[in-house]
Amino acid sequence: MGKTLIEKIIGVHSGKEVKPGDIVDMGIDVRVARDFGGANVVKDLESNNLGVADPTKTFFTFDCNPTGSDQKYATNQQICRLFARKHNIKVYDINTGIGTHLAMDEGLISPGGTLVSTDSHANIVGAIGAFGQGMGDEDIAYAFAKGKVWFKVPQTIKIILNGIPILDISYKDIVLAILKELGADGMLGLCAEFYGEYVDKISLDGRITIASMATEMGGICILFPPNQEVIEYCRKAGTDYNLSLQTPVYADKDAKYMKTIEIRIDNIKPLISRPGHPEDVVPVEEVTGRQIDSAFIGSCTNGRYEDMLIVANILKGRKVAPGVILKIVPSTDKIWQRCLNEGLISIFKSAGALVGNAGCAGCAAGQIGQNGIAEITISTGNRNFAGKQGKGEVYLASPATVAASSIAGYITTANNIPDKVQIPKSKVQINTKYQETAKEGSAGSPDPAILERPTKIKGKVWIVAHDNIDTDMIYHNSHLAITDIQQMGQYTFGNLPGWQDFPKKVQEGDVVIVGSNFGCGSSRQQAVDCFRAIKVGAIIAKSFGAIYERNAINTGFPIIVAQEIDKLDLHNGDEIEVNFLTGEIHTLKPADTEIINGEPFSEVQIEIYQRGGLLK
Repeated sequence: MGKTLIEKIIGVHSGKEVKPGDIVDMGIDVRVARDFGGANVVKDLESNNLGVADPTKTFFTFDCNPTGSDQKYATNQQICRLFARKHNIKVYDINTGIGTHLAMDEGLISPGGTLVSTDSHANIVGAIGAFGQGMGDEDIAYAFAKGKVWFKVPQTIKIILNGIPILDISYKDIVLAILKELGADGMLGLCAEFYGEYVDKISLDGRITIASMATEMGGICILFPPNQEVIEYCRKAGTDYNLSLQTPVYADKDAKYMKTIEIRIDNIKPLISRPGHPEDVVPVEEVTGRQIDSAFIGSCTNGRYEDMLIVANILKGRKVAPGVILKIVPSTDKIWQRCLNEGLISIFKSAGALVGNAGCAGCAAGQIGQNGIAEITISTGNRNFAGKQGKGEVYLASPATVAASSIAGYITTANNIPDKVQIPKSKVQINTKYQETAKEGSAGSPDPAILERPTKIKGKVWIVAHDNIDTDMIYHNSHLAITDIQQMGQYTFGNLPGWQDFPKKVQEGDVVIVGSNFGCGSSRQQAVDCFRAIKVGAIIAKSFGAIYERNAINTGFPIIVAQEIDKLDLHNGDEIEVNFLTGEIHTLKPADTEIINGEPFSEVQIEIYQRGGLLK
């Protein structure tokens, strides 16, 4: 039987014939830790007396706080620098840009290769037909030390884009249309391959924009079969840095896909995501007139030179509206320098924009792009979870729409910029569909002396009745520089309305029950470790975000997938029993013996759980 693209890549890097569901040790060509998470990786390696398998394939990238302006980030960056000097590891320091972009531009990764990083958008390298995965600190530490990680081969869906979009439609509009079609969990735990007449014509920057939002759909990765333009780009990058280009990988004609989805793109209009959920996508015209306070252009999704050029063409000869702050951050320093050399920076500054160091910007708390209470921002980023980019509201749109809106002072498209700016009173009501919240309502490392951990537990339950609880809701990015697990527990659910006092109420051994796609969003290990710190017994969900699931398993923290958990009709304070080996869950109410079956621990999960973590 033929193989999909992801099956071929994993097969080559594991030395095995693989199929969906197989768990294999996969060789990793590029192992990256960022300033976010990097210090924890160093801590994991040194506390477990582990070395570095191959320094030439191992890197640090400082892109979350490229100014070094936060004391905790500056400290963590220096911890990584010292470790890098000791082990002869290359550091892409605060003056270089976003690590995933550098991996492609510097020839570190090429079509058919594998990359892991503490960046939840490491799957962006799917733009060149390579496999990338964001992972937590323990995974990355293991990859540094062993050169491989365990991985479960995902199912693949085939997405066919039908038609050719009209000229003023951007790649961001296209990926927002895909996100609207699939939803926040439409790719949950899956890989996707893209095909269609238009796909082969998509340039590298467009592939990067689309691939970067696989995470927002719950996906493992989006893979584009590399076209000639991509192959030549990677060949040049690899030659320039004396690295060989791997042979591009393509799916077999008789590859078996989980399903095929066809999406029309010839009839889409400029699109925008409303605050709170990236998948809440509507035509821009539905929110036109919404007054804004700030605009942001950049991120790993839209920080390429082509994005900057679009913005410059719109801003040229114009001014940012009074009272509006426009922030622009190219994705890499090379792109920044090109913008400078070709006059784009001059256009940005003449229009009244603030131009920042190359880096992640608004997605990270330590750099420009954050907003304040009640501030309305329109952004080219890939996520707008509540609290992710500050305490205001964030709309997601294309570079053209963001630039046009910054000039108008309200949300509009590039074809509807007023000749004379007159900011109207907003008549648009904020969508509340996704903003309804429930009104009700330390573990550390296991003792090495413990040889057998319990495979059956009892505990009182906390029902957190929400789907798509992201990692910012669980553990806000303003606390990411904390490396002491004992300090993390106090921030658990600190950004989930109605649940900020959870750490004060929870008791040791309690079980948290949540909805679907729990832990979607970033790769932050703290979103797992905070529960370990307050000694939660287990988390039961209808499904987990792919990176979150790995992080929990790798720390030995018990999680169970149970699609039928609602059948138990549980309420806060009810007691249940959970069997990790069988997946059985039943209540301990008087005269109540109802049992449901969740997914039992896999062999990998039980092994890691029993030894107290991947690195133990």
